[in-house]
Amino acid sequence: MIKSYKRIFAAFSLSAALAVAGCGSAKPSESNGSMNTTNSKVTDTSTAAKLKIKTSFYPMYEFTRQVAGDLADVENLVPAGVEPHDWEPTPQDMAGIADADVIVYNGAGMESWIDQVLDSVKDRDLKVIEASQGIEIMEGEGHSHSHDHGAEGEHSHEDEHAHDHGAEGEHSHEDEHAHDHSVEGEHSHEDEHAHDHGAEGEHSHEDEHAHDHGAEGGHHHDHGGLDPHVWLSPALAIQQVRNIEQGLAEADPQHKDAYKANADAYVSKLEALDQEFKEGLKDSKRKDFITQHAAFGYLAKEYGLTQVPIAGLSPDQEPSASQMAKIIEFAKENNVNTIFFETLVASNVAETIAAEIGATTAVLNPIEGLTEEDISKQLDYIAIMRQNLQALQAALNE
Repeated sequence: MIKSYKRIFAAFSLSAALAVAGCGSAKPSESNGSMNTTNSKVTDTSTAAKLKIKTSFYPMYEFTRQVAGDLADVENLVPAGVEPHDWEPTPQDMAGIADADVIVYNGAGMESWIDQVLDSVKDRDLKVIEASQGIEIMEGEGHSHSHDHGAEGEHSHEDEHAHDHGAEGEHSHEDEHAHDHSVEGEHSHEDEHAHDHGAEGEHSHEDEHAHDHGAEGGHHHDHGGLDPHVWLSPALAIQQVRNIEQGLAEADPQHKDAYKANADAYVSKLEALDQEFKEGLKDSKRKDFITQHAAFGYLAKEYGLTQVPIAGLSPDQEPSASQMAKIIEFAKENNVNTIFFETLVASNVAETIAAEIGATTAVLNPIEGLTEEDISKQLDYIAIMRQNLQALQAALNE
């Protein structure tokens, strides 16, 4: 009910916010003055006009910042320390988006608010970049479908959210096992949730993301059954970076070579990270791990692991008593000695299970946002992913 009131208030306030943006009085640099790296701008002393870019949450901010370099002012919408599943834009945020040149978001249901926002600014000259475009999006239980919204990593607002099951850029794992198991270990990839998006994989903007929004446009934290946590696979993060590069080059063609050079440099680092994960996990004694919510399906699939989530796709889901009992039984039967929890959400459930089986707890970070501690230590996506690798290596070799 509180979420409904927030949405009504946001919709009621949007016209006034956009009117202010249209008058040029609500610039991003004024409305989102920052104190940290997740809500700050990448700037230099140049007086040349720069792209004004809004990003939806931390991984999108980091990837965009790396590609844009000093050619754009990049601002993140979700503040540091805030769980992005629960965040919704304020009228001030909407005004900032309307005043921007580019918005970059993850997609796959992560940003439940994006359709309303894009509908509100559809008459404005805003470049929309969906970073998960062309990537095979998994269902919550590990099966997947392609998430392609047009050619070469970018889509227009008019065509956005059309699904194409034949995209060349998709990350295909048809021949692999799905590595997101329920504690009962049963699900059929052949029988579950067949998706038919029409003859050409397209559906109307009115119907878009119907699997992510309930009646009256409700805010569902289960992402409609889709797993949006693409960025937790370094291999897929590379595809997201390339999509962002393509979108920025189209928004600012005169600097396309610079965007490519920046993207190439960052992709080299991500390729090295991917190799570290491959080498670091290939000889693990065990392959399954228990985590607080089902955020690590792409990572598990990429490196031959199996995540056993306590809760579902959203961290605010509470497991039932029977689910808790099954997790405890699984942990005992498989001699699991580490229960993973995450930053930005309470660890009570993980601690309860760990106490029940005599296990320890450790952080496996979904990198949905940086904490103040992360910022003080100057940690970024790659540094935190290396911490995740170390945590997995320890847990899988006990």
